Amino acid sequence: MNDDWLLMGDIPDRAARLWKDNVALLFQGDRWTHGEFAADVEKVAKGLIALGVEHGDHVAVWMTNRPEWLHLMYAIPRVGGCIVPLNTRYRTDDVAYTVVQSESKFLVALDRSGPINYGEMLTEAREEIDKGGSLQTIVMLGEQIENSVSWETMLDGGDAVTTEKMEERTSQVNVEDRMMLAYTSGTTGHPKGVTHSHKPVRNTYERAMLLGHDRNDVHLSYLPLFHAYGFSEVAMMVALTGASQVLFDVFDPDEVLNAVESERGTVLHGFDSHWADLIRAQTERARDVSSLRVGTLPAGMESTIPTARLAQDIFCPTTSGFGMSETWAFVASSHLSDSLEQRTEASGYPMYGIEFQVRHLDNGEVLGADEPGALYVKGYTVMSGYWGKPEATAEVLDSDGWLNTGDVALIRPDGHVVFVGRHKDMLKVGG
Repeated sequence: MNDDWLLMGDIPDRAARLWKDNVALLFQGDRWTHGEFAADVEKVAKGLIALGVEHGDHVAVWMTNRPEWLHLMYAIPRVGGCIVPLNTRYRTDDVAYTVVQSESKFLVALDRSGPINYGEMLTEAREEIDKGGSLQTIVMLGEQIENSVSWETMLDGGDAVTTEKMEERTSQVNVEDRMMLAYTSGTTGHPKGVTHSHKPVRNTYERAMLLGHDRNDVHLSYLPLFHAYGFSEVAMMVALTGASQVLFDVFDPDEVLNAVESERGTVLHGFDSHWADLIRAQTERARDVSSLRVGTLPAGMESTIPTARLAQDIFCPTTSGFGMSETWAFVASSHLSDSLEQRTEASGYPMYGIEFQVRHLDNGEVLGADEPGALYVKGYTVMSGYWGKPEATAEVLDSDGWLNTGDVALIRPDGHVVFVGRHKDMLKVGG
């Protein structure tokens, strides 16, 4: 039924089978092997079944980076559910809108992170959420709010779910099922829920092969897990390749570099803003970063080139890439064998199964090399649409499967894409 497609929920068990005793995760002094991590995912999956999560149900997750987030990203699709990651920058109105619009039946939330009280905001948003009529259960990690279930109670409930029941649920999951609703930044109005099946898992796995990621790698994981970049290029990449990740709840460049030194980190990730902070921290106090092998740094815009060049000198070679919520994280990528110029001044080459076109902004004519225009993408990783928004979907996705990215780009004679800017207004704050 699923041919040779790897399903999201099967990834931890595969890792446990291949690399059972290898370290999978480090978080605030605790460590998990791939075997232990897979066992935790199974426990959470059984807890979700006991909670009443059915095949096709949407489960929202609102928490900062932590092990439970990683467990949920596999456990929810494993039982046939669809994960709805919520931005931790959301506040009362945003979270109410997104939970209602996504028709989420379940919400798993962290009580607080530093000064941010998520439980309090949920309590304030509850009336608006309840009006939506979809949400049945809130699970709280940490301090409970009124009419919520504790994380521990959910896990305890899973003890009654048999292995046979678990396997029955897993066997019903299909590669075409909804795996994720990834909400866009929503800077030009409310955020939109981008619908993805399990198919993009293949894209991430192919990039692991392209970039030579393997069981010996130690990824520094500080990009937010609710964002496609952190979700696929770091967290999922680690489980697909038997590597380990050092997980951080927030990005602190000094903490990251200390961990590179102490854990012999091999892979860094991030936008130019992350790399600029890392460069600054390393310049102020040098650590031993000789273990670093490679980094990912989406480059290609004039503003990113100086940082990308500096990163090579101070840390390691980086590869560039291009992606967005609607297409999956990196549908274009450069390779370590590409020239320094290609890796720092372009955004990579289309991945297998992905096509790019650059069209004239006014008449839609397909343009040749080095001619900037509207960037269109087609391929198996492209979203099926915006959840509950057919008109918005029709505006960007045509009947032939071409997605208008809203970006202005050009394709160079060497096939690498260069991002020029947006032809739709957009603002991103804080990476």
